[in-house]
Amino acid sequence: MKLAPRARKAVLTAHIVSSGAWIGIDVLVAVLVGVGLGGSDAARGLALRALAEFVVAPMLVSGLVCLASGLLLGLATRWGLVRYWWVAVKLVMNVVLCVLIVVALQPGMAEVGAAGVAIEAGEVPVADLSNLVFPPAVSLTVLAAATVLSVHKPWGRVRPRSPRPSGRASEARPTVVV
Repeated sequence: MKLAPRARKAVLTAHIVSSGAWIGIDVLVAVLVGVGLGGSDAARGLALRALAEFVVAPMLVSGLVCLASGLLLGLATRWGLVRYWWVAVKLVMNVVLCVLIVVALQPGMAEVGAAGVAIEAGEVPVADLSNLVFPPAVSLTVLAAATVLSVHKPWGRVRPRSPRPSGRASEARPTVVV
């Protein structure tokens, strides 16, 4: 499968925009976590409620668009999905982060929202919120590494190309004597 130049550029643009959006959402998560852990009670409560209510869906959508466009680019361009190490590593990073959003981040958001409501009511939240620093730290680190891989394209091919026969084409063919 090969994409026409315009289609390839459109898919590449979607890939870059979705990864940029994902990074932006992670920065927003880091800010909300920072305020949620260290601001005034009103700001903490609002930040935690906003984190619980508005972060998971846009983050997951941007991650899945990034994954889908990356898969399409891998299948339809010379880079392939597992032809080059840097592409294969980026694919694994993207899948792992999307799974972590669903498995590790999303299930705890109701508890984070409840902690925000409790703080706004002047109560001490039941939930331990100290672990909220890990999702944006891990995700931003992995997404920054993926960006570096995209720019530098290190490590070469997963399997080196097999050597082509040298010489002219007529030398490579067996000769039949009658």
